[in-house]
Amino acid sequence: MWAWMRGPAKPTSQPEAPSVAPRGRQPAGRYRPLHEYLRTRFADTIVLTFDQIEDLLGFALPAEARTDPDWWTRTAVVPTDANCADAWLLAKRSAQANLQARTVTFDRID
Repeated sequence: MWAWMRGPAKPTSQPEAPSVAPRGRQPAGRYRPLHEYLRTRFADTIVLTFDQIEDLLGFALPAEARTDPDWWTRTAVVPTDANCADAWLLAKRSAQANLQARTVTFDRID
């Protein structure tokens, strides 16, 4: 009988931990929209086309991203310069480009 007086149960979800970037700059710099997209997805694997990535970012990827697979396989956050790799590395993902299909697969890493 007293349950109706308590009101709805409060959500028990805990807030997500913020991404950590080197001191003094925003996570992923101008690539932050991609970072936020990858960070907030539950799927372990996300496949995006180059066009979808550019739509998220609001600007074109560099030509190098379309021709050099190594551009997508950087493995370290550069403390002095935000680069695209920060977007997936800070979101705890790896990136593997298929240049012929114009897609990138982002896999969750632990």
